[in-house]
Amino acid sequence: MILKEISEALQKGNRKLVAELVEKAVADGVGAKEILEEGLLDGMNIIGVKFKNNEIYVPEVLIAARAMSAGTEIIKPLLASAGVKAKGKVVLGTVKGDQHDIGKNLVRMMMEGQGLEVVDLGVDVDADTFVKAAQDNEADIIACSALLTTTMDEMKKVVTAAEEAGIRDKVKIMVGGAPVTDAFCSSIGADYYTDDAASAAEVAVGVCLAK
Repeated sequence: MILKEISEALQKGNRKLVAELVEKAVADGVGAKEILEEGLLDGMNIIGVKFKNNEIYVPEVLIAARAMSAGTEIIKPLLASAGVKAKGKVVLGTVKGDQHDIGKNLVRMMMEGQGLEVVDLGVDVDADTFVKAAQDNEADIIACSALLTTTMDEMKKVVTAAEEAGIRDKVKIMVGGAPVTDAFCSSIGADYYTDDAASAAEVAVGVCLAK
């Protein structure tokens, strides 16, 4: 029952209550993995579906994500000691020349909400930085965001840099952002394009679990 309460508190964005309930669940002997999957991730998945269906909007997602962070901070050490690993690892950033981060941040929250570990490189990230971060973190996916048509070509540079570094067969490349299309994704040799943050997270999980 407490796991359902955690999920519901998270959906309402009640950060304080989520933290209190998670602490109570831990004290009651509920496993960290259960708290994560049946409480926190369950709530965030519902938020993701509602966002995708336009039932809620960006502010609600941000508030729910903060509530989730409050819960995961408490159980992080317990997950590590229990040997619970993330479903996969994603290197994420907005490409060089582009300072937009709202879309990128939403993708990060949705991916984390699906149980992925995300290395967020921020904005204005060049191709070599993406590739080096993917190598250093042994990432499954490089995810690039762009909001300006003038910076879209940077995504092609990321694909090329991954090829030159010899990691293209190990890392999938995802692209997204307002001006990006499926046709553009194909034309630059990237692997996946999604048109919203919730779909990006779903695709990323599928890629990681298929490995």
